[in-house]
Amino acid sequence: MEKIKYLALLRGLNVGGNNVIKMDRLKTLFEELHFTDVVTYIQSGNVIFNDFEEDRVKVSQKIEDALSGQLGHKITMALLTSSEMKDVVAKRPEGFGDDRARYKYDVLFLIAPLKPADVIKELKARADVDAICPGEKVLYISRLTSALTKSYFSKITETSIYRNVTIRNWNTTVKLYELMNNRTGFFTET
Repeated sequence: MEKIKYLALLRGLNVGGNNVIKMDRLKTLFEELHFTDVVTYIQSGNVIFNDFEEDRVKVSQKIEDALSGQLGHKITMALLTSSEMKDVVAKRPEGFGDDRARYKYDVLFLIAPLKPADVIKELKARADVDAICPGEKVLYISRLTSALTKSYFSKITETSIYRNVTIRNWNTTVKLYELMNNRTGFFTET
């Protein structure tokens, strides 16, 4: 049996002083759960690891239970394999992430069982400011930097789906993909 490379995108860690856990403690916690090759990236709850378990529900439950015990309340996450992350990066909408001087790019990772169609119903896009494009398990969001205060995307916190998504900017998404696959420079800065 071959190990599966996973990425856990933990929701709501180290945001606004809430759910604080240091990355070295998070890494140790994953190792205590018998995951191998554990790597954390930045303070927002990104953990890459390997495991033999193919049942992602079991893997998710194991992590969520351990973190909930550590932090004292329920933690949720999006869990992706390296091939799913490859798809997130490779199947981005045309031009997404290319004009960082003019646009802010984010990826909404959906926490199962949420589907892109469910989220699209909840989000509004302001013409000439916001663009929302569905992927397989994600939504790609771009916003005109000069009009961020006019963007409807900031209102996501008021929607019913907010607790079932975790957001990463495009740079972080690409870096996580590269770390998962021991690659560098998949997309170069322009």
